[in-house]
Amino acid sequence: MSTQTVMVTGAGGYVGRHVVAALLDRGHRVLAVVRSIERAEVDDRAELVEADILAPGFSIRSASAERPDVLVHLAWTDGFVHNAPSHMLNLSAHYALLADAVEWGVPRIAGLGTMHEIGYWEGAIDADTPTNPSTLYGIAKDALRRAAFATLAAKTELAWLRCYYIYGDDRRNHSIFTRLLQAVDEGKTTFPFTTGKNKYDFIDVAELGRQIAVAATTGGLVGTVNCGSGTPVSLGDQVEEFIRENGLPITLEYGAFPDRQYDSPAVWGEATVIRELMASEA
Repeated sequence: MSTQTVMVTGAGGYVGRHVVAALLDRGHRVLAVVRSIERAEVDDRAELVEADILAPGFSIRSASAERPDVLVHLAWTDGFVHNAPSHMLNLSAHYALLADAVEWGVPRIAGLGTMHEIGYWEGAIDADTPTNPSTLYGIAKDALRRAAFATLAAKTELAWLRCYYIYGDDRRNHSIFTRLLQAVDEGKTTFPFTTGKNKYDFIDVAELGRQIAVAATTGGLVGTVNCGSGTPVSLGDQVEEFIRENGLPITLEYGAFPDRQYDSPAVWGEATVIRELMASEA
């Protein structure tokens, strides 16, 4: 594995912190772009760069005198608020950043995608699964993906790393696991729940960070790549395991909430490519 200089936007975010650490563990040099150096919690081995990538007229070239070998674009606002207007309002700035990187001559770019680009789907999602997003988050991510491949992919290596149901580091998350921890903090001993039968592709954020680090720096890997476990697990089983692993004094009230009609009975990422990548690295 050759050492590369990798610029990571959103380096201080929920996923970004783990991607930065994984890149450094693999011997890469990391330029970690954060909004505020004072507030950033990023691996000390990284070189911090303070910048607001969404500011009008921002140029990625201002973040470093040296052009990186790889740009990993993770930065996003309101990622946990799926219908926040900011997703659409910031879309042009994200595209401008990627286009600027291409014009700068960055030879490889990896963007962070999401299962929310797909919308309702039952079964495995692969690179060719049609997209029909139903939230502003999914619509904006899908629009960025489409625009990048339509206009930039001929000029640089472009990979779109699509993520699924992320957990771990749950004090920084906004998932059901975060809400469980908050309920315990409040002294609650029961937690209202659905039937728990819906199945998802769960992945710990540290493992996701490792997958992104490997996929982003693998030359020649282009197109949409699923980053996940590739294995559907029921929400009930995953949450029960989380309760056991963390010794939480709380039980689930199954059926307190109805299953949402727009949630798929089972959806997961087809993970052959990422599994082979991780196996070859191991």
